[in-house]
Amino acid sequence: MNWKLPAIAVALAAGLGLAVIAANTADGQEETLAGAGERVRALPQSRGDMQLSFAPVVREAAPAVVNVYSRRFVADRNPFAGDPMFERFFGPQAPRQREVQSLGSGVIVDEAGLIVTNNHVVAGAQELRVVLYDRRELEAEILLADERTDLAVLRVVADEPLPVLPFDLTGSAEVGDLVLAIGNPFGVGQTVTSGIVSALARTDVGITDYAFFIQTDAAINPGNSGGALVSMNGELLGINTAIFSRSGGSQGIGFAIPAEMVRSVVQAATNGGELVRPWLGARLQPVTSDIALSMGFDRPRGVLVSDVYPGGPADSARLRQGDIILSVDGVDVNNEAAVRFRFATRTIGEESQVRLMRDGQERTVTVLAEAPPGEREGERLVLSGRNPFSGAELVQLSPAFNDANGIDPFLEGLIVTGVQRRSAAEFYGFQPGDRVLSVNRRSVRDLAEIELELERSDNAREWPVEIERRGERFARTLRL
Repeated sequence: MNWKLPAIAVALAAGLGLAVIAANTADGQEETLAGAGERVRALPQSRGDMQLSFAPVVREAAPAVVNVYSRRFVADRNPFAGDPMFERFFGPQAPRQREVQSLGSGVIVDEAGLIVTNNHVVAGAQELRVVLYDRRELEAEILLADERTDLAVLRVVADEPLPVLPFDLTGSAEVGDLVLAIGNPFGVGQTVTSGIVSALARTDVGITDYAFFIQTDAAINPGNSGGALVSMNGELLGINTAIFSRSGGSQGIGFAIPAEMVRSVVQAATNGGELVRPWLGARLQPVTSDIALSMGFDRPRGVLVSDVYPGGPADSARLRQGDIILSVDGVDVNNEAAVRFRFATRTIGEESQVRLMRDGQERTVTVLAEAPPGEREGERLVLSGRNPFSGAELVQLSPAFNDANGIDPFLEGLIVTGVQRRSAAEFYGFQPGDRVLSVNRRSVRDLAEIELELERSDNAREWPVEIERRGERFARTLRL
């Protein structure tokens, strides 16, 4: 065989992660072939090798990345306002309105004008402006803003279809893959940086409630928030969201929200603007070394089911306390955040395949994605009458309300959400967040029960009350 593959093809194959092997030709020269085998690193052999570039990917992706400018007005209160001596000489000081501007980036995901960015880029904005790749400026409105995922969906109206960056939903990203970050750092204009995927499924970051980030070392700086993390296929791998930095600049540790979560938020925005996240209906905990040893594992793996909500999706799928969840839809999971992320990216009615370990045997069950039961806003009641709770606003807990407010979904009962000024509830020290457990030594689990108990004891002078505050229980007898 006396043929030779061009060196540029070899370098390109290596750059794209293809396997490369070496072979000997008849004349004794070493050849490099693209195929299966051991990878070989080689120096560039020609000018063409030196000119390999990300430009083709950038040309396709960059027009779909926009700059987002937000403006809001805040009251700038004089620190001496209210001081009698100061106001005697200068008169009353009314708060002045101060303009606050912020900048970020966004990604066009629908040619009709849907743009995804970070919630913190547009939070509180009274005016939003989007600057397209071709320098056109368009007014934008917020369709959906979700603080818990730090994502927001904007809409602009253009005279023609806009360029779109498609989602990469293959789930094939691996640590070491080349990626590009496109955004508007420091407001200097659209900028492209390159790097690799440093880690996948980062959950212990503490940025959002649904923490499950792609980590990259591509340079990300203030202003990049809401911009695109782009794969070598020219698709949206994630939305750049945050960095770890002591100086405020890039130190090679950036985080992006995966495209699966971005797509679910976009779908919610286009289906009425309400984001309903499915839930599993199970309380989970990490598998420690001791648990792994008792289960016969050679190492900690999976997530332990410690409790199952009656009638929830996990209960319907016959998950049991003590099961070890190993994977969801073929993706290994090792903590609760990973499981919550997998279910949060499903739409209501979809099915997920959950592989688990039970009694030393692996099995797979089908779990239907369902919305948590109850009302997201919660059923509220302001109490009145001759009792210590008069003036307190109570809400009946439910999985839907708890999920929307970051409360344990399994928690039941009544919680104080507000206390009126100069009311009996304020006098007796009730605070928002208190969970009412019992009144007059009778447990109260819903609004009807506490109303009945207050009516029954209307003329009482002593009120034994038990509440839970920040995880601690307190029992007191209140006297009128």
